[in-house]
Amino acid sequence: MRPDDSTKGTTLACTQRAVPRNTVRQLKQERIDYRMGLLGSPAEVDAREWNALVARQDQPTPFLRHEFLSALTATQCATEDTGWGPRFVTLVDENTGALAAAAPLYVKNHSYGEYVFDWAWADAYQRNGLPYYPKLVCAVPFTPVQGTRLLAVDDAARRRLAATLVALAEQSDVSSLHVLFPTEQEADALAQMGMMRRQGIQFHWLNDGYRHFDDFLSTLEQKKRKNIRAERRKVRDAGITFRRVRGEDATDADWRLFNKCYRQTYREHFSSPYLNLDFFRTIGRSMPENLLLVIAEYEGRPIASSLLVYQRDAKTGGTLYGRYWGALEHVPCLHFETAYYQPLEFCIEEKLAVFEGGAQGEHKMARGFLPTVTHSAHWLAHPAFADAVARFLDNEANLIHAHVDELREHDPFKKRA
Repeated sequence: MRPDDSTKGTTLACTQRAVPRNTVRQLKQERIDYRMGLLGSPAEVDAREWNALVARQDQPTPFLRHEFLSALTATQCATEDTGWGPRFVTLVDENTGALAAAAPLYVKNHSYGEYVFDWAWADAYQRNGLPYYPKLVCAVPFTPVQGTRLLAVDDAARRRLAATLVALAEQSDVSSLHVLFPTEQEADALAQMGMMRRQGIQFHWLNDGYRHFDDFLSTLEQKKRKNIRAERRKVRDAGITFRRVRGEDATDADWRLFNKCYRQTYREHFSSPYLNLDFFRTIGRSMPENLLLVIAEYEGRPIASSLLVYQRDAKTGGTLYGRYWGALEHVPCLHFETAYYQPLEFCIEEKLAVFEGGAQGEHKMARGFLPTVTHSAHWLAHPAFADAVARFLDNEANLIHAHVDELREHDPFKKRA
């Protein structure tokens, strides 16, 4: 069950720490005038302008494309009714009329689908008789992928956008503002606006120019290499074969199969899926060049599937993002093959530089994934809670750094002399 919206409209004083004075002076010295827009749907901004802005960023992802964000709204996955009310922020250059900056902002009345967990904060508010919802969240719904969140033509526009988000939170009837999975540089910029930084851990696989899968395996410790081969052999000996279907070649039957597998995963965890078949069909039509389906079959009958998103990049080589998987029948080690090993082979064949396997999962290290620090930024209106959370985040950051150091000491690769 998801929380209801009974906390909407509750007033909460906004007396958070002010933007530092030197930052205020810097903003005043920037003479460009911007017209702010607060949009109730991504459909209200021109798709070509939005995507042109995405393409200019240092760390763009397919999830910031207009096609992806508009599909979430158009198919009723991220709407007021599901607790993700779009309030996209835009800054238009008054002199040129061009879109200078933008951010995907949502009004939330729960904390589902975010992957930066603040349930303890919400509980603390409730125990003290204060409403935590609604809150503002700048993020891609249901997508724990780090990348640009403050789309901007230059640093000046990005600073102005960051200041606009904080000012909007201060002037709104919300408890807090959260920017989830921004780049490290954006987290720095948001900290300059008085927001509190938070860190987390994900596990990413890096392509060291591998020629083939066995080339990658040869870099692992013997035990890890042996275990992976054993897992792959179990799936192969069970008679399972695989098809990798690019988005351009996916049929409606493929999307219906994947949706069935996706929903089965949520059913097994006694939860409700965030996405629906219309969403998968929509992105299958609007951005097929970014999509890959891995389909597992037994005697010609599909029994499992995973969906991955990828983006090529001339500078870095590109990234593959693991998103969802599901199986209609149980086969030992099928998950590892469908969601990890087949995608890793795809990365190597396509010379993609990084495979981001999704949120959490220390078990990924045994399969060649390494710990990577992620970022978020937070502003709380209530001064006492802001101070308490700041102390908590300082302590948490120390624990995160210590844990990352410990994990890196036990990476799965052969130790070099």
